[in-house]
Amino acid sequence: MQQLLCWKSRFRDSWAMSDKRKASTSRRWLLFGGWVLLCSLLFLRPLTSLVRLSLTQDDMSHLMVMPFLVAGLLFIERHSIVRSFCPDIALGSLFVVLALGLVATARIHGGSLLSDLQLSLDILALLVLCIAGFALFFGRTATRAACFPLLYLFLMVPPPDFLLYRVIYLLQAGSADITGALFDLLRVPALRQGFVFHLPQLSIAVEKECSGIRSSMALLILALPVVHFGFRRLWKKVAFLVCAMLVMIVKNGIRIVTLTLLAMYVDPSFLFGKLHRQGGIVFFLLGLLLLVPIYLALQVGESPSQLVDSTADNNLPSRDGSQPAEIAQV
Repeated sequence: MQQLLCWKSRFRDSWAMSDKRKASTSRRWLLFGGWVLLCSLLFLRPLTSLVRLSLTQDDMSHLMVMPFLVAGLLFIERHSIVRSFCPDIALGSLFVVLALGLVATARIHGGSLLSDLQLSLDILALLVLCIAGFALFFGRTATRAACFPLLYLFLMVPPPDFLLYRVIYLLQAGSADITGALFDLLRVPALRQGFVFHLPQLSIAVEKECSGIRSSMALLILALPVVHFGFRRLWKKVAFLVCAMLVMIVKNGIRIVTLTLLAMYVDPSFLFGKLHRQGGIVFFLLGLLLLVPIYLALQVGESPSQLVDSTADNNLPSRDGSQPAEIAQV
């Protein structure tokens, strides 16, 4: 009987400690939410420009989705993040100083900086401030545990034009190379001049709009959580991301060749119809299907039991309790 009473007392103390910890965790999340709201109000003008940019430019349509994706990741990993926490004023202050340095750079050189680069610096400073608040309220250990969601948030920073144009050019070049290789493989006579292909019945050009930047960005956004949750080894994560980018270029080449062959042998309107303008999702899904065997191959050697055990451990409390023309665009 005495031992039963002892167990009952321990259970009651553990339950009370658990309720106290949950209340403390909820309070910290609320404080962090208030910090993010305050920082957003301080950067209201850059955020307004970011929303306008996201709504008006197709290449930037993903920007406003990122905060919601990061919030979802933080929710999924909330147990492992808050297993133990202790406010870290030093780390939070370091991030605040870094954010202030970014703001000062944007303001001091504002006259010489391009508007897109200044916007990138402002949004980057805002995100660093948000990370500072996370470190301040949850501490170094929790910040390290939330490293992936916090770094994932940086996809919200709009790339400056000079960097974006460089990426688009590389995607153009890759798509043109794949298109030329597929024409050779299918024995389609084509004379290539840069990004222009001259065929017997028509000529096509791989323009910037046909680089596949949107689908490539969408795939990157999807691939990063896959490698985070699906693989434990760094080389497998890197290999899958590299394969994902290569598959997107191959997918874009397949799209160009498919539209060209349909225009040559079926109907020329395929170069300017719905499949050209709105059929990107079809080829994007094709790219995802091509990634499935790569993912399964890289899964060999991964231990599902270890992943399950790791997830289960994360749910346990811590030990301290705490236009048509001569050349068509494809």
